[in-house]
Amino acid sequence: MQLTMQTDYALRTLMYLASRSDRATVADVATLFDISSNHVAKVVNLLSRFGYIRSVRGLGGGIELAVPLEEIRLGEVIERFEGNLHLLDCVGTENVCVIQPFCKLKGVLAEAERIQLDYLNSVTLADVAPSSRQLKRVT
Repeated sequence: MQLTMQTDYALRTLMYLASRSDRATVADVATLFDISSNHVAKVVNLLSRFGYIRSVRGLGGGIELAVPLEEIRLGEVIERFEGNLHLLDCVGTENVCVIQPFCKLKGVLAEAERIQLDYLNSVTLADVAPSSRQLKRVT
């Protein structure tokens, strides 16, 4: 599985916010990672809709985590952004292949997907967030 750019930016944004004690801006995230502010803004909109972050308007506003980082599971974030995580269509859809009714590969791939998602859901944002000191070194 290869994650989309949108999922990558969402994870980076969450990691950045997890390392801060104050609010940040879309521009802060975009500047640190040298990525498009427009792309980050789209990701922030989705992260907000999913309930992971909140946006505060006005003077002193910005973006911040809306959920404790220990409660944000990477597998859940990835699944929300990616949607279908199936390695092949036959794992999630019937009547895709003529050998599907007796294919053993489908079961193997389904188990691999389950193991992968179980592992990703065992990891929280707290487990992968860099420290603020680490981020200050790269700026």
